[in-house]
Amino acid sequence: MTNILVIFGATGQQGGSVANYVLNDPELSKQFHVRAVTRDPSKPVAQALQKNGAEVVKGDADDKDSIKQALHGAHTVFIITTTTYDDQLRPREFAQGKTIADTAVAAGLQYIIFSTLPNAGKISGGKYQHLDHFDVKYDIEQYIRSLPIKSAFFAPGFFMQNFGTVWPVLPVGDGTYAISNIVTPDTKVALIETVSDSGKYVGAILAEPDKYEGKTFSAATSLYSYEEIVQAISKATGKTVKYNQLPVSVFHGFLPPSAADYLVDMSLYLQDFGTYGPQTEELVGWSAQNARGKVTTLEEYLVKNPIQLQ
Repeated sequence: MTNILVIFGATGQQGGSVANYVLNDPELSKQFHVRAVTRDPSKPVAQALQKNGAEVVKGDADDKDSIKQALHGAHTVFIITTTTYDDQLRPREFAQGKTIADTAVAAGLQYIIFSTLPNAGKISGGKYQHLDHFDVKYDIEQYIRSLPIKSAFFAPGFFMQNFGTVWPVLPVGDGTYAISNIVTPDTKVALIETVSDSGKYVGAILAEPDKYEGKTFSAATSLYSYEEIVQAISKATGKTVKYNQLPVSVFHGFLPPSAADYLVDMSLYLQDFGTYGPQTEELVGWSAQNARGKVTTLEEYLVKNPIQLQ
């Protein structure tokens, strides 16, 4: 019997990875019928999923009726919530996650997989005040754990895709390039190749749901310092790329105003406490070992996805 797997955010990096992994896996593709939920089924990414065998449906986390329709008759759901940086960030996002989870229970689903993040506020002992984009996902996770439904959790690290995009590699003016942040050069970040590897972690849960019930995959290939990151980019591009540690006030000014406080505190949290807290290295190691397939190193990612430096 084929079970329906509903994937929210199916045209994004995480949801798309899960959808494509299941559709292309010889075993999981027989176990699950993929129902991909997106706000716009006409977009090219959605059409590509449909051509690959997915059922594509229109749905919005803020539209309860569309959620109910998307979950009808399903067995398992992969939930991802959207962060919007404003004064309603936490209540809005929590409401999204709660609505989908409650609807899943009411519809008789058997399993929830939620894209979560660690409780950074608690881990940091309240040192940093603008970590709601982490903590709201942890709040949703705890709510899901309280429901009468089996669940497991996927907590992605820092996206490798962010280098050259969200965190640009910029020319310095002397023929060299730099990545800038406020943290020390030896600060280590847990990195995940989101597009190719998210599905490997979630696929492990789908393949052995009882084994991983209640577990959290701290999903990253490994920990990389900023010095190691710029060395890898230098090797891949053939250009000299350095790390530039900026004062907080300067870095803050380069960021989008609505997200600046959150991104500053996130960076300082990563420096002081690690992505997943004091056990980050062990958590990442366990998760990479339990992924369903080899996960991608930063060096491998940069070969497949070269950063174009002008």
